[in-house]
Amino acid sequence: MPALSVLIITGLNSCTSKTRSTFSIVDNNQSIELREDGKPVFLYHHKPASLTGRYICNNYIHPLFDLKGNILTEEFPADHPYHRGVFWAWHQLFAGGTRLGDGWTNDSISQDVTGLKIEKEIEKAVFRIKVDWISSVYNPGKPFMQENTVITVHKLDQDVRKIDFDISLAALTVGLQLGGSPDQKGYGGFCVRLRMPDSLIFTSEGGRVQPQELQVKAGPWMDMSAPFGTGNNFSGLTILCSPSMPDYPENWILRQKGSMQNVVFPGNERIDIVPGKPMILRYRLLIHDGRSESIDAGSFLKEYLHSDK
Repeated sequence: MPALSVLIITGLNSCTSKTRSTFSIVDNNQSIELREDGKPVFLYHHKPASLTGRYICNNYIHPLFDLKGNILTEEFPADHPYHRGVFWAWHQLFAGGTRLGDGWTNDSISQDVTGLKIEKEIEKAVFRIKVDWISSVYNPGKPFMQENTVITVHKLDQDVRKIDFDISLAALTVGLQLGGSPDQKGYGGFCVRLRMPDSLIFTSEGGRVQPQELQVKAGPWMDMSAPFGTGNNFSGLTILCSPSMPDYPENWILRQKGSMQNVVFPGNERIDIVPGKPMILRYRLLIHDGRSESIDAGSFLKEYLHSDK
């Protein structure tokens, strides 16, 4: 594995001694922990990790914390030991008709984080991540795809934390294709392996949403709220989808028990990634206190759509 280049910027020129960033980071060697005002936000895992040695994963976020410090996500759960917090992955990876491996379970696939730059500003913290996707059965040692991901964590505002994901996937070989699971579910893309208390509630622009076995059409945002700590105090996570996605608004795979929550892209049919034309995935997470009605997700979506232009 190539050496990881980690550049951590503790402040920019605009940050004077009186206006320092409230964000701080701790390098745990295996992962980078981000804090705001001393409170944990998340850990980004840049080095490979595994629970049993069978499924080896990196390039994901876990734990992701709510505003009270409770953990929202799960890592390597017993029911699906390759699920890992906030992640993006696909079962189908092909080049010129040749199967490269499974990017969901990382069978024959590795994601080598070759660059990580962290910028702390007054209003935000920015992770700039470079990842080489490599197949052990196709031009071994040479990446077939390069990922450049920017994770932007905005300063907590009005008891809502906004986290943006801009994921760019560039083909390094001709004939590159990716797709979700080849069955009717078609799951794949941006996922959150959320903890799932019995009282987990799904809400979108049309109101309450009932998870189903197959994809659900529910609009451009989805809120998932539950008491993730002790007692009955609710907190929630909302996923907003960018209109820049070709399938906007995307469908959802939702689960009440024992699985992940997924914004489906591209589905069970593979799509081409053409050299020189990266595929861009864009999503925003909202971390908030209370149930879904405690925030105006529609207004946050309009704000996000405006920032997307």
